[in-house]
Amino acid sequence: MKRTTFFVSILAILSLGPATQAYAASCESVVTLNLPNVKVTSASEVAPGAFSPPGAQARGGGPGAAFAGLPTFCRVAATLTPSSDSDIKIEVWLPTSGWNGKFQAVGNGAWQGSIGYAAMAEALRRGYATSSTDTGHVGGSASFGMGHPEKVTDFAYRSEHEMTVTAKAIVNAYYGNAPKFSYWTGCSAGGRQAMKAAQMFPGDFDGIIAGSPGLDWSGRTAQAVRIAQALQKEEARITTAKAQVLHSAVVAACDGLDGVKDGLIENPLACKFDPGVLACKGGEEPACLTQAQVETARLIYSPIVDSKTKREIPGLAPGSELGWTDLGWSQSARATGLDHFRYLVFADPQWDIQKFNVATDVARLTEGVSGAIDARDTNLKPFFDRGGKLIQYHGWSDPQITPLASTAYYDRVVAANGGRSKVHSSYRLFMAPGMAHCGGGEGPNDFDELTALEQWVEQGKAPDMIPASHAKDGKVDRTRPLCPYPQVASYKGSGSIDEAANFVCKDTKK
Repeated sequence: MKRTTFFVSILAILSLGPATQAYAASCESVVTLNLPNVKVTSASEVAPGAFSPPGAQARGGGPGAAFAGLPTFCRVAATLTPSSDSDIKIEVWLPTSGWNGKFQAVGNGAWQGSIGYAAMAEALRRGYATSSTDTGHVGGSASFGMGHPEKVTDFAYRSEHEMTVTAKAIVNAYYGNAPKFSYWTGCSAGGRQAMKAAQMFPGDFDGIIAGSPGLDWSGRTAQAVRIAQALQKEEARITTAKAQVLHSAVVAACDGLDGVKDGLIENPLACKFDPGVLACKGGEEPACLTQAQVETARLIYSPIVDSKTKREIPGLAPGSELGWTDLGWSQSARATGLDHFRYLVFADPQWDIQKFNVATDVARLTEGVSGAIDARDTNLKPFFDRGGKLIQYHGWSDPQITPLASTAYYDRVVAANGGRSKVHSSYRLFMAPGMAHCGGGEGPNDFDELTALEQWVEQGKAPDMIPASHAKDGKVDRTRPLCPYPQVASYKGSGSIDEAANFVCKDTKK
């Protein structure tokens, strides 16, 4: 695919009018920017605390906590048309004072076709110029892609790249300077977008955060639909109560493998648990699983092997059970998977789970334009060679995107790029025991990965660990270091098991 490159001409910058404050252009004059395939549709200053996301007032709301206390900023909206069928909306927010000299792009979720205002607000508070895109469509379904391959390309990677190039041009025009450093932050689909940026556009960002990334988008689709199909039989479903029974048994079996009983499975890769130990001996009881439920649990943990390519698509990890639904993986995973098959693979809105054939349909997911959505390319050398830094994180208890896809990808990158010692200087994966999807869960799930990335990129201080905490009723009740995979947090043998200072990161065999 031919990539579009944008240039901000000298004449375009000069036409912006007189400078405001110490910057090269006024906010309102940004609308006159002349960029190929870009139409700046609005540019205006937003007063302190005055921002409200579109539609909030109509819903009876107003500026929520995510937007309270925002400083004055220049809000720029633009439409990008890199193809004849593209309609990519973006916003760029520019602090009118106190700019930290940096740029941060933020990601999306699922098939989301909307601007990530809350994430932009957080970036703005930290002094960043920031941007977000609707990925080229409106709404949360993949229906936009049926019969529109260019829009699928926009969603897969083009919208984020074109947004980034455009946003940097706007930053340069407004401030009179390009950003000193550029970052991407995103989780889930935003994590997938992060990995695509590192793989396809190594010059876009100096530092990238990929949280719980849906990098194996097609694999997650196949797993979620496979399990939902099996659970059309009601007797095979695992209720919330039975999921708790299963989870308790998994933790009891594997919690102590790291040398400390703390209610968390530090390394689920070492957990060899068979749900068959919970099989009911007679009739069904509250503390056991029926044989059908045992088989369901085994199915959810088990991989799919693509009959065509032979690649292995992992199931969920032990410890994720509290996030299961009665139809298997999370509701979002199931809905995302159904949409992928309906609109992008079969172009049939009536396609349903009963039609899924694991032997033939898994390979279909990576054929044609829909295959561009996956972010499984292990060639990160161009990104590494230009000094890029990548922090990936994933919760071990994630019930929506399997953490085993993250560890498998990391291992493949290490194998393809000269070994861990070389990769470790540019790319680190942090696994969070007990954390669910992008946060939440029983384990430490609150941590500042952006500061760790900034220190790595700007000061050369690589993150040997990231401090994390867990809170209950608003009060921190546990801290723990997150360690760069394959290291795990190991208890020193004395002191509280709820204090990070009493743990050290150690290598472990998988």
